[in-house]
Amino acid sequence: MRKKINVDDLVVGMYVAEIEGGWMNSPFWRSSFVISDVKEIEQIRDCKVRNVWVDPKRGTNVAQAPSRTTAPTLTGVATVPATAIGLAAGVVDTQPELFASAASGTVDIQEELARASNICAQTKVAVESMFREARMGNTVDGEGVRRVVQEITESLSRNGSALISLARIKTADDYTYMHSVAVCAMMLALARQLGLNEENIRAAGIAGLLHDMGKALLPTHVLNKPGKLTAAEFEIVKSHPERGHRLLSKDGNASAMTLDVCLHHHEKIDGSGYPKGLKGEAISLYAKMGAVCDVYDAITSNRPYKTGWDPAESMRMMSQWAGVHFDSVVFQAFVKSLGIYPVGSLVRLASGRLGVVMDQTSASLTMPIVKVFFDSKTSERITPEIVDLSNATLGERISAREDPAKWNFPDINELWSGLSGLD
Repeated sequence: MRKKINVDDLVVGMYVAEIEGGWMNSPFWRSSFVISDVKEIEQIRDCKVRNVWVDPKRGTNVAQAPSRTTAPTLTGVATVPATAIGLAAGVVDTQPELFASAASGTVDIQEELARASNICAQTKVAVESMFREARMGNTVDGEGVRRVVQEITESLSRNGSALISLARIKTADDYTYMHSVAVCAMMLALARQLGLNEENIRAAGIAGLLHDMGKALLPTHVLNKPGKLTAAEFEIVKSHPERGHRLLSKDGNASAMTLDVCLHHHEKIDGSGYPKGLKGEAISLYAKMGAVCDVYDAITSNRPYKTGWDPAESMRMMSQWAGVHFDSVVFQAFVKSLGIYPVGSLVRLASGRLGVVMDQTSASLTMPIVKVFFDSKTSERITPEIVDLSNATLGERISAREDPAKWNFPDINELWSGLSGLD
C-alpha cells in the first residue's frame, strides 16, 4: 500500500509513486521512480513540494529507512526492457539511457533555423502537391515522399529542435500540410529516442508524413471549417483514417507501417479511440507513436477556432492522458525527444524573470537554454539575455510555466527563433 510522507522523510532507495501536484510540477520527467541519489531528494525539496506518495513494495519502506545522513547511494537505475513497449525482435539497436536529455545534433538551434525554415517551406509545397494529386485520384509519389523525409532527417541530425519547433507555427491555410511535416519530424525524433534501427526510423518518418492523407478526400468545407463541427461533420472527419488507408493501399507500394499508422493513429490505450476501438497491446508501437505526435502538434498549433497551447503546458496536459489515451513508455520517450520545456515554452525563472526556451541542453530535461526578456517584478521588458540553466554558477532555475495568453507577448516566436514574420 502506498504511503504519503513529508519530503523531509525521503531517503535514497525509496520508490516515489506520485508527487503532490503532479510530476510536471517537479524537476523530474518521470511520474514514478526509485530515488538513486541524495541530489534527487534535494531537487524535490527545492521545488517546494511538501508531500509525496511512496510504495514500500517497490523500494525502501518508511520504517526501514536508514538515517538521511548515512543513506547509501544506489549505483544503478532500472531500465525499461524493449518488450515493455512491444518492440519486435531485431528492431532495437540499443536501449537509450532513460535520463538523457532532449539535446541532439551537431549545430546549435540558431545555426539550423534558417535552413529549417527553407526546408519547411519546400516540404509544405511537396505535401500540398501530394494532397492535390490524391484528390485527383492519383497515387502518392513515393520518391517525392522519400526526398521530403530525407531532408527532414538531415535537419534533425544537425539540430533536433529547430525544424520541429518551426513546423509547430502554422497558418490556417497550411495547417493540414504543415501538420504532416511536423508529425513526420516528431516521428523521426521519437523513433530514434526509442532506439529503433535506421530502416525503421526512416519508415516511421514516412508513416508520419502520410498519416493524414485521408483528409485529402474529405469535403473541403468540412476540413477547413473555422468553427465547431456538427456531430455529422465530425463523423465525416473521423472517416479520414479509413479513407487514407484505402488510398495508400491502392498501388501496393505503402509499407505495412505506413498503412498501420494511417489507420490507427487515433486509437487510444483505453479503447475509446477510432476507427476500430483498439485497446492496449492491440495497438502497434508505431500507431502509439503516431498518436502522441499527432495530438501534440494538434494542441500546440493555432487553429481558426482556438489558440494553440504553450508547448510546456501541452506536455503537462498530455502527461495526464498517458496510460489512458497514450502508451506511458512511448510518451516518456516523446518527452525526452522534445524536452519537458520544449522550444518556444514561456517560463518563469527563480529570479522572477520571464524567458522563452530556445534550445535543450545535454545536462537535464529541466535545464534548457532560455532567452530572458521580461522582469515580472517590475512588469517591464529587459534587455534580452541568453541563460544556459545547466550552468550551475548562474544560480538560475525554472520555477514555473507561464501562460502566454496571460502576458500577450506579440513577438514570442521571434524571440526564440530570431526569425521575423512567424507570429
